[in-house]
Amino acid sequence: MAWRMAAAFERFDQAELRFCRYLNRSSGSASTRQLFSAVSWLGDGWAWYALILSLPWLYGAEAWLPAAHMVVTGAVGVLAYKLIKTRAVRERPYITHSAIHCVSAPLDRYSFPSGHTLHAISFTLLMANYYPEWTAVLAGFALLVALSRVVLGLHYPTDVAAGALLGGTIGMASLAIARQLLA
Repeated sequence: MAWRMAAAFERFDQAELRFCRYLNRSSGSASTRQLFSAVSWLGDGWAWYALILSLPWLYGAEAWLPAAHMVVTGAVGVLAYKLIKTRAVRERPYITHSAIHCVSAPLDRYSFPSGHTLHAISFTLLMANYYPEWTAVLAGFALLVALSRVVLGLHYPTDVAAGALLGGTIGMASLAIARQLLA
């Protein structure tokens, strides 16, 4: 099983290399590098922690439920992506390919799936459900987070796509469970 996954990743790596290099080259610009480094740092959790903590201040006591919902969903996301990463063991693009430059220090060794993208998508879905006025801003931020992962040389596009799919699945399942519990 592990050798099949490694062989599949090797094929994907080669197929994605040109696109990775294209996006990663843009990090040669100082302004691009600074923008995506800042977005990535915010996506490390800081933006989400600040948002969760500010919800009760912005919306009052009724916002404790959405804040708690985001905390629980975030914890499920962390467990899911760590479980997958430790089994998939896909090396980051800058490790596998010398043509890809790492512009920002990774939080862990492996790249599949993108935890940043997973959380950006799941939290955007939850916020869109509870506070639709946040949808456009958070969707834009989620897109920048996803793009930052490839631009900074930390992920392949399929890592980001898998993170988005997993984050969407976790977010939607979390909303469905919450509706059942609150019905």
